[in-house]
Amino acid sequence: MNTGSDKPGEAVVAEDRTGTDEAGVQRALGSRAPEFVKARRALHLSWQVGVFIVGLAVVVAGVAMLVLPGPGWVVIFGGMAIWATEFVWAQLVLRWTKRKVTEAAQRALDPKVRRRNIILTATGVVIIAVLAGVYLWKFGLEMPWNIKDQ
Repeated sequence: MNTGSDKPGEAVVAEDRTGTDEAGVQRALGSRAPEFVKARRALHLSWQVGVFIVGLAVVVAGVAMLVLPGPGWVVIFGGMAIWATEFVWAQLVLRWTKRKVTEAAQRALDPKVRRRNIILTATGVVIIAVLAGVYLWKFGLEMPWNIKDQ
């Protein structure tokens, strides 16, 4: 069942396109632009183009930060959040991502998984310490690029 509005330019929202925010309040998916912007088709379209361009710039910066120093994934999800202020598809992607991150966090808190992660980390630290000890025993504090053939 669809609900509509008498205001021109306002989108029809399906009942199954609602989400629950942190306070447990149902909120419809779709544009969060101010009402005066949504009331004028040309202004709303230019608003959407502006939101898309700003979100795209942030996402591209985040992708660049995946190979450069910086918080790449955080910036990418920030760009998605910018898009989610206007586009339903971005809201659905963010909702799916939030659900998957919450599930992963719950799995990480499982005592068996935590124990396994601690054991793997400790094993890795021991291996690195042994390798560093062998290097220091054989070469001392000499940098690898300064070592002469012996």
